[in-house]
Amino acid sequence: MKKRFYKNASITQKSGEDAGFAIALDNKQIKTPAGKPFVVPGNALAGAIVGEWNNQTDEIIPSTMPLTQIAGTAIDRVSETRDGVIDGALGYGQTDLLCHFAENPPELVSRQRDMWQPLLDWAASDIGARLIPTAGIIPKEQSPDAINALRNEIEKMDIFSLTGFALLVGACGSLVLALAVYLGRINANEAFECSMLDNTWQIENWGEDWETKDRREAIAAEINDVEKFFDLLRAD
Repeated sequence: MKKRFYKNASITQKSGEDAGFAIALDNKQIKTPAGKPFVVPGNALAGAIVGEWNNQTDEIIPSTMPLTQIAGTAIDRVSETRDGVIDGALGYGQTDLLCHFAENPPELVSRQRDMWQPLLDWAASDIGARLIPTAGIIPKEQSPDAINALRNEIEKMDIFSLTGFALLVGACGSLVLALAVYLGRINANEAFECSMLDNTWQIENWGEDWETKDRREAIAAEINDVEKFFDLLRAD
């Protein structure tokens, strides 16, 4: 953290090679940590990022600026490593959370099937990715056709969408859930409920400690932040 050194954040529209919407502090355009121009593709996202900067008080607290952090990651890192980010996300296609049903108890298995199977069916029908579920933790090898269908969907994303998507995959432990949020099949709360189903089951039966509660709150916040990021990207 460091002291707030500016009075006001604002938007500056850019044209040419760096076309888009820049963020300025006291009329001076900011750069990313890697020294690149901080320019985002839409006015709505830029406005929300400006809001994060203007909402800082005496100190700048990065953890309260998730949209700024996601956009900065897109510009600095994902723009340079796009193929690697896609490959990393696709790795979850072989071990997707939704493909690993519990072996027991029957009540948990039934709840998993009620929540997860409709999303697997959606991935098969709408994306062409027919993933085969299994019982237990040992992954079942998925077909190349299914993985290629997932790749084709991910490769359509620009670097900003891809950055949010990659964060969502990690938070949910599921490529299918991340795609379902990105494509509007489910919302952030539904994604959280699906991704934390096993954990919720344990809490219902054995209770919750403070560490688990904090972890759940952090995951829920990250999923909601990414959903908001997606919505802002689409707003213009």
